[in-house]
Amino acid sequence: MMDFVYLSAVGLAIAVLCFAATWLLARRIDNYSVVDVAWSYALSPLVLWYAWAADGAALRQGVAVALGLFWSLRLGTYLLRRVASHHPKEDVRYEVLREKWQGNLGSAFFWFFQAQAVLIWLLSIPLLLACLNLSPQLHPLEWAGIAIWLIGVGGEALSDAQMARFKSNPENKGKVCRVGLWSWSRHPNYFFESVVWFGFWLFACGSPWGWVTIYAPLMILYFLLRVTGIPLTEECTVKSKGEAYRDYQRTTSAFIPLPPKQKQRSQ
Repeated sequence: MMDFVYLSAVGLAIAVLCFAATWLLARRIDNYSVVDVAWSYALSPLVLWYAWAADGAALRQGVAVALGLFWSLRLGTYLLRRVASHHPKEDVRYEVLREKWQGNLGSAFFWFFQAQAVLIWLLSIPLLLACLNLSPQLHPLEWAGIAIWLIGVGGEALSDAQMARFKSNPENKGKVCRVGLWSWSRHPNYFFESVVWFGFWLFACGSPWGWVTIYAPLMILYFLLRVTGIPLTEECTVKSKGEAYRDYQRTTSAFIPLPPKQKQRSQ
């Protein structure tokens, strides 16, 4: 128990420092979108710390590091390129927050960044529990978690690539992306992101108390479905694309990939 408390406390301190530094960077370049990049990258130092300091089995620690680093570096690098390509323009979500927090911008965003630090720290706990597990053999639940994680990462990477390819064509400027996975879901990247975290959780279930971290994928689902994911993204997209996006909403599943409705097939 003491090992868990110590390792998690240091992990929280690492996350807090990382996001304090990110806040300073965001203030300097006047672009708060970098918090998305930091949120993705922040899992890397946490899982490396857990694997280095914990006394668990080396095989499981190696798998935990591989899963955590690959997700972190792939998504973080994708978001870094996107933020850099749009700089100095911010993501619309942070433009909305700027308007909301006028007059208290620096302080409000500081605490917003620190909330992201706490969030990624909480989400890292499944990997910490895995790194503390002394069992030399991987449990069947861990193999299942790896399989689910692979589906999630593969689907998210594919949907990101399809959207990037669509946006790279100047003829598609202002249009709604309905190619590949985006013809089955309006937010396939969000759906597969949630699958990734269910994979992390199932992997943790092979370790003592791992099942308790069910809160991790449920938190991801809550934020994607109710807070800064789909609701804000769709509100902003309807404003920018109007009736074209409303038609997309009528014919395409919001989250879970499903066959498009007949109207879309006929187009």
